[in-house]
Order: sequence, then C-alpha cells, then structure tokens
Amino acid sequence: MAHRQLIAWLLLFALGLPCLANAQAKSGGTRAKVILDTDIGDDIDDAFALALVLSSPEFDLLGVSTAWGNTQLRARIVDRLFCETGKEDIPIFAGIDTTSTISMDHARWAEAMPPRPTPFSSSIDFILEQIRRYPNQITLLAIAPLTNVGALIARDPGTFRNLKRVVIMGGSIYRGYNDLGYTPDHGPDPEYNIASDIAAARRLFASGVPLFVMPLDSTQLKLDEVKRELIFRQSTPLTDALTLLYHQWGQLTPTLYDPVAIAFSIAPQLCPTQPMRIEVDDKGFTRPVPGSPNAQVCLNSKVDEFFDLYLTRILSQKLKGHCNR
Repeated sequence: MAHRQLIAWLLLFALGLPCLANAQAKSGGTRAKVILDTDIGDDIDDAFALALVLSSPEFDLLGVSTAWGNTQLRARIVDRLFCETGKEDIPIFAGIDTTSTISMDHARWAEAMPPRPTPFSSSIDFILEQIRRYPNQITLLAIAPLTNVGALIARDPGTFRNLKRVVIMGGSIYRGYNDLGYTPDHGPDPEYNIASDIAAARRLFASGVPLFVMPLDSTQLKLDEVKRELIFRQSTPLTDALTLLYHQWGQLTPTLYDPVAIAFSIAPQLCPTQPMRIEVDDKGFTRPVPGSPNAQVCLNSKVDEFFDLYLTRILSQKLKGHCNR
C-alpha cells in the first residue's frame, strides 16, 4: 500500500512540474528587460505602441525615453498616460531636444495636467546606466528618429554594444509609403525615423549590436473603424486615454507602424526576419547591398496574427488609474 502511495505521489509531482513552470513564467520570472525610446505626441501610433508595452507581461519596462523635438513635453505626455493608468512607478526620461516642424497634436493633453516640479532627467545617462547594470540583457525598442540612439553610440560605443539587441521601426527596403501590397509597388522612400537623423542611423547600422528592423514593407497595418470601435468602447483607463489621444490626433485611420516593432519583440513569428546588409544613403534611403549582414529585416508581417495579439492584449488590460495631479 505504501509502495503504491509513493508511486502515486511521484506521478503527481512529475505532472505538476509543467504547471509549476507555467506559473513561474506567468509570475514574471523570465520577463525581458526593455527600454522604449519614443517620439510620442505626433502620430498616434506611438501611443498605441506604448499601450501594447504596458499590456504585455513579457516585458520588464525599465523606463521610457522621449526623442525628437521638444522631448520634455513628450515626456509629459507619457507622464499623464502613466498617471491615468496607474503606472507612475515606471521612470520617464527626456532625450535630446531637436528642431521639429511637425505639430505635436497631443501637447494639450499633456498640458492639462500640472507639470512635475523639476524637468525630466537625461535619457542618455539613464540608458547607459541601465546597460552597465544589466549587460547583454536589455532590448532597446527604438520607435523614433534615432538621435538618442546615435548619442548613446557617440558617448560610449563599448557600453552600447552590451545591449542584448535593438529593435527599430524604421527604413524602407522595397516598399514605400502607401504601398499596402494591393497595387504594384512604387519603390522605397526615405522613411521618417531614418531620414530625420541620417548620421545617427548610420552609427546604429555600423554599431555591431544585434539589430532587428521593421521597415515600411511590414508595418503599414491599418487600424480600421471596426477595430477602433472595439478599443474605444472598452472604457478602461488605458483605452479611454487612447480614445482621447486619437481624437486630438484629428485624422481618421491610424497606421500601426510602431506597434509592429513591439509585437515582434513579444512574438517574433509575427514578422519573420531575414539577414541583410543595409546601407543608409545621403537621402535617408535604406539600401540593401552585398556584404556581411548588419541587420535582421522583416519584409512581410502576418497581419491577422498581429491584430489578434494586439486587440487581445489591449481589450483584456485591467490597469487602474489613480491620477490625482
């Protein structure tokens, strides 16, 4: 009898191991350390990308860095979003200010909340500190013009090489803007994030860090009216914030360029990559050239699987807001 009980106990223990492993995975024990570098405030896709980061338990978000134009004001947009969704414990940093001719549609949303008493600290200092603290563990999600990234490389190229990888939304390999795959392609275009700071883009492609590129070829996914209404009707702190930001954006159908880079970082099968050598020319074109690969590039994303991941995450999010400022 005791012998049978021992066997039964051992079987139960063995069967329980997978459950224990799954429970540990769900608890966050294997979460990927990430830093998001974003130019939130212009096109709406950055807000949708940040929403996916916040809705993904796979990520340990070490901090958010703002890029391009008035980076302090962009940081205030992130600050209000975090306040509205109960994520005020996540650090926010401002990158290098630049000149931008694009109107910041979401400035009013940020300015409606009282500012912090002191400016946001430097994201360049923060990112380098985090890489030194967690060598070869951090994924840098860069979904903005690459000025901050270029500054990191210029300041300390050795530390930058200790990133685990960089995932960017940027470039245009064979398909340019408004090439959605239904008509003959008109060829590549200088993509905004690359063309805004060509020197920084060249530094990144020459950095030697594992680089994963989500170009226009794979990121022009449209958030149509049906999908928008699913999000806007959900009425959570996160979806309410997205709704307000969408209406301040003032256009009709968002293109989810940046969320594709985030989704790839969660589920790489959504955007299979291939090794390529990419050269950035003087006009900001990202040209494939012969030679040793310097990037893994996704040319075609799996649209249905992307939206299944995206909508499931956003609609099931239970973040609670407690913004008192």
